[in-house]
Amino acid sequence: MKIKQMLNRFYVEDIEVSIDFYEKILNEKCKLRFKYPQEDLELAQIGNILILAGSNEALKPFRETQATFLVDSVVDFRNFLLNNGATIIHDLKAVPTGMNMTVKHLDGTIVEYVEHH
Repeated sequence: MKIKQMLNRFYVEDIEVSIDFYEKILNEKCKLRFKYPQEDLELAQIGNILILAGSNEALKPFRETQATFLVDSVVDFRNFLLNNGATIIHDLKAVPTGMNMTVKHLDGTIVEYVEHH
């Protein structure tokens, strides 16, 4: 089990403005961008920032999630987390980049775990 990268989540309405700003401030190019039509969102990654863009209504169910952990095996993390007192909020499901789940840690922190395919 390995966490490959931890991403800070930023919730915005205008993804173009945010991508332009964070590319400049981080001096990095956007390396991942995709639409998530099932949730009416568009996502982009620049460095360790994950931008989630959509209307306030579309973003509402995601705002409590504080970080995204990119992992080597979401299934292995699921088993570990369940055996260590975490609570699964949204169980394993297919997403445009692979598979994810949302978990509440013992301290109340809510984290999305993602395994890219």
